[in-house]
Amino acid sequence: MQLTAMRVIDTHCHVVSPDRVRYPLAPIGGQQSDWSSERPTTPEQLLAAMDEAGVARAAVVQASTAYGHDCSYLADSIARFPQRFTGVFSLDPLEPDALARMDSWTGRGMTGMRVFTTGSTMPGQQTWLDDERAYPVWEKAGRMRLPIAVQMTAEGIPLLLKIVARFPETLFLLDHLARPVIADGPPYAKAESLFGLAQHKSIYLKLTSRTVEHCQSGLATPGTFMPKLVAAFGASRILWGSNFPAHAATLPHILKETLHVLSVLDPADQAMILAGTAERLYPCLK
Repeated sequence: MQLTAMRVIDTHCHVVSPDRVRYPLAPIGGQQSDWSSERPTTPEQLLAAMDEAGVARAAVVQASTAYGHDCSYLADSIARFPQRFTGVFSLDPLEPDALARMDSWTGRGMTGMRVFTTGSTMPGQQTWLDDERAYPVWEKAGRMRLPIAVQMTAEGIPLLLKIVARFPETLFLLDHLARPVIADGPPYAKAESLFGLAQHKSIYLKLTSRTVEHCQSGLATPGTFMPKLVAAFGASRILWGSNFPAHAATLPHILKETLHVLSVLDPADQAMILAGTAERLYPCLK
C-alpha cells in the first residue's frame, strides 16, 4: 500500500520481543507498559508493517517501558536489517558508566540516544535534566553529533533550556512535541512554552500520532496548527514518527492520518517532515 509518492522515514517506532527469557523485561518505572505487553513486535513484523504502509526506513527507538536501558533486543534487531533500520538507544545520564554505555551502544550501530523523563510507567516530570552529573553526556553527544530524543512534558522545558544554553551544539528531539496542550485552538496560548522554543536552533520536534490526533480535536485543526508550527520552527526541524506499535492503530492508518494533517502544508514542507529532516539527523537512513 503506497500511500504517498514522497519518501517516508519513521523516526519513532519500537520493537519488543515475545521471548522474555532471552530478552528479560526491566521496564523503566518498574511496570511494563500495556502496549508492549499486548503488542510485542519483532523486527520482521515492523518491516512488514513498513512495507504495507510504504515506509522506506526507520529509526527504531528503545522500548524503555519494556526493557529500561537494556537495549540488547534493539541492537540485535538493527544488526539483522541494517539496510532499513538504525537504532536510538536509551540511557540514564546520571549513571557513573553513562559515557561507557554511549560508546557501547554506538559501537553496536546505534546513531541516536533517548532519555526518558516521563511516560506511562513513570508519570510526572522528572527534574534531573539539568543535573550537573549529566553534563558529560550532553557534551559528548554534541561532540558526536548524536541526536538526543527527550521524552518529556512541557513542565520540563525550563530545565531543558538550561542545558540547551550550556550545550548549544547538542541536538535535542522532543518526543511528541513535549506533549503540548493544543485543544484550546488558535492562537494556541496553552502551547506558548512550545512555540517559545523556536528560537533555539538545536531543538527539533517529533510529530507523532499523538499530535496528529490532538490537532484534530477540541478547537484545534490541522489548518491552524500545522502552519503555525512550521512558521515557527521550519519544516527542517520537524520529523515524523509513528509511535507504532505503542499506538494501537496499524502503521498504514497512522501514516494516512499523518498525510491528512500534513496536506495543509506545501509539498516541500511535507517532504521535509516525512523524510528530509530525518536524513539530516540520521545520515545512515539516506
